[in-house]
Amino acid sequence: MTADPAPLAAPEDSPVGWGELLTRAYLPSLAMVSLAVWLHAANSMVTATLIDAMLDEIGGEAWVAWSTALYLVGSISASSVAGLAARRRGLKPVMTAAAAIFALGCAVQAMAPTMPVVLGARLMQGIGGGALVALAFVAAGQLFPRRLTARVVAVISTLWGISALIGPLFGGAFVAAGSWRGAVWAFGAQALALTLLLAFGMRGVGGARPEAPLAQRPPLVRLGLIAAGVFLIAAGGVEVTPLRTGLLLLAGVGCLVAAFRRDATRGEGRMFPPGAFRLSDRAGASLLMMFALCFATVPYLAYGPVLLVRLHGVSAIEAGLALASLSVTWSLAAIVVSSWPERRDPLAVTLGVCLVAATPPLQALAFPVGPVWAIVAIGIVEGAGFGMAWTFVLRRAQALSAEEDRARIASGLPTAEQLGYAAGAAFAGVAANAAGFAEAEGPQALSRAALWIFLAPLPAAVLSLVALRAFVRR
Repeated sequence: MTADPAPLAAPEDSPVGWGELLTRAYLPSLAMVSLAVWLHAANSMVTATLIDAMLDEIGGEAWVAWSTALYLVGSISASSVAGLAARRRGLKPVMTAAAAIFALGCAVQAMAPTMPVVLGARLMQGIGGGALVALAFVAAGQLFPRRLTARVVAVISTLWGISALIGPLFGGAFVAAGSWRGAVWAFGAQALALTLLLAFGMRGVGGARPEAPLAQRPPLVRLGLIAAGVFLIAAGGVEVTPLRTGLLLLAGVGCLVAAFRRDATRGEGRMFPPGAFRLSDRAGASLLMMFALCFATVPYLAYGPVLLVRLHGVSAIEAGLALASLSVTWSLAAIVVSSWPERRDPLAVTLGVCLVAATPPLQALAFPVGPVWAIVAIGIVEGAGFGMAWTFVLRRAQALSAEEDRARIASGLPTAEQLGYAAGAAFAGVAANAAGFAEAEGPQALSRAALWIFLAPLPAAVLSLVALRAFVRR
């Protein structure tokens, strides 16, 4: 953006106050970045709050996990290519297109007569949202002076935490009013406002383009294999039979392995660093650890709210807030341990990962019978564990990586996290439908389904502990 320059440029080494950022020169760009982040960050929380009301109106219990999985597949794919697209085409047109796709996805969902239509809309929202949040960080570096970048990133981080609280309240208010579609329309209106702001109100956003690395190609084949892997795993749960489901699960895992192997041969175009997902490589083991940990814990996001409403009789807002407590605790724990010295990284990672890995079996015990406070407490433990471990996983993984691979490990860890959530949600759908969730009537059938939803991914939690040992060994 070629906004009006700040009246006087402050020295680079002087303290940066909020007043320097919150000026007429930078507020439009800050509002644009903030809205882009809000749309992506709050979307999952809002949808989790709405899911039970959606099922009551249009059905589709067999497809619950697909809502999470498809959104994340779209997000992974779009975030992986958005930065390259912006370098080639300019920030403004790519970001405008992302906002428009998100808005269109919301409109389709708000009018959806059946769950398959909702799923197509969720994929569109994931594509738009993933691109928006990736481009928000590009914009933070491109539209603001370098001395203000930390403040802009602080705003983004704060919005991420706030969305965990506001999202459930936002969605729950519409459910209480009897209109889950109204919540989706409201999100679509925000995305449309962002589209118009980018298209007509942010003159010059794409004016200064970094030089395009024309030799670099988007990893379309690898992303296609990742998407196919998640789709095949999820498809195994649509009609559960031993042979059909087993073959689809094997095919899905095969696609994911093929994507990782292909990535390892891409040289400078790799998405992940050398040794990624290998126990023999300490830095690579961090990627496997985060993938497995997210795979094991995503059932709480995908099925927790609907089980709380249907099995334990809580309101949509209360179910959303129970989920939000995990995110809030994650942020608080990260703040509390942020001052720990680097020599304590293995301890922080070990404590955090062990706390998180302990939650799936605890949830398998608590969800079928309650009480609700115990379910919420387990979620809080999960959030605290993630918050304690995440920062130090990144710091230690970068310290163990070669200098040329540190940027790749920094981007690879969030990708592994999202991929774990996507594949884990798809597998949770298999477990849920195999246990009879789609046809469950009454608390006894729901309790049985809840047990297996949280128990089935337990091997992934064990794998995360094996990868943890490889990661922290000296």
